[in-house]
Amino acid sequence: MRTDDFAYELPPELIAQEPAEPRDAARLMVLDRAAGRIEHRVVRDLPGLLRPGDLLVVNDTRVMAARLFGRRADTGGAVEILLVRPFTDTRWEALMKPARRAAEGRRFVFATQEGEVDAVCAGRSGEMVVLEFARPFDPARVGEVPLPPYITQFRGDPERYQTVYSREARSAAAPTAGLHFTPELLARLEAAGIERTAVTLEVGPGTFKPVNVDDPREFALHAEHITVPEEAARQVQRARAEGRRVVAVGTTVVRTLEHVARERGGIVPYAGWTALKILPGDEFLAVDVLMTNFHLPKSTLLMLVCAFAGYEFVMAAYREAVRERYRFYSFGDAMLIL
Repeated sequence: MRTDDFAYELPPELIAQEPAEPRDAARLMVLDRAAGRIEHRVVRDLPGLLRPGDLLVVNDTRVMAARLFGRRADTGGAVEILLVRPFTDTRWEALMKPARRAAEGRRFVFATQEGEVDAVCAGRSGEMVVLEFARPFDPARVGEVPLPPYITQFRGDPERYQTVYSREARSAAAPTAGLHFTPELLARLEAAGIERTAVTLEVGPGTFKPVNVDDPREFALHAEHITVPEEAARQVQRARAEGRRVVAVGTTVVRTLEHVARERGGIVPYAGWTALKILPGDEFLAVDVLMTNFHLPKSTLLMLVCAFAGYEFVMAAYREAVRERYRFYSFGDAMLIL
């Protein structure tokens, strides 16, 4: 297995710069693993594609307004940060651009929705910077909601980069498979007998980090915090005991459930960290169906999808998606793997 095995050619114009309107109007490529068949539908067809009794599991995290612009207090040199996770209400792990300005002890001033706030660099850990701010702030409204680096033209409502069921702002990026759901679609799924529950994976910036080694088995993921509430664990346990399918909405849900299943031998209430990387050849213990967007070449997310549906089938599906002019990445179309 080599990282280059997961490369594919993507015309730049197929990288979606705007979300579909309405959300559930996005196209949906349906992969039937048992039949080896590909079908072209739209997301609003989901109630007829899933079965009564299926359990839909979503990631209810919300994207923080984590992008802040500032300056060095001594020279005025411009900097930009992406807040990643808090250690306390004033101490944060962050990514800084340009990274060379993140010297320990250096002071910065950042513009926020609540006025300017001072911060000092308290240290570095690899690519990450630790910043100590002069006062606490609300991560839901401190700065701008960060869009992925490949979305350069979107000027719409930042709420379109949030799921309709998102709750607490704890992520640096959206669980994008969930962006396709509307309240109306969720109601139709419920009316069709499809249950729903939620887990949380706090998405970090590592979701966009390219695999920079030849052998993906040597690539380390940045750890992300996951939570499986008691009710979600109970619903997954019951579905599996009754032979009903667990449908993961997004790779973050897959990684959450599979981490807990591997570590605890089943789905139980859980709060902790995961750096789980799923590659072809790995066994799935908790997830039966996957809905996901189209992912970047050579990414760990594409590798996970290949592990779930088979390398040859997925790469053929990606080539067909390019031929059929599907829209790719965060604001793009989706794939349902049955």
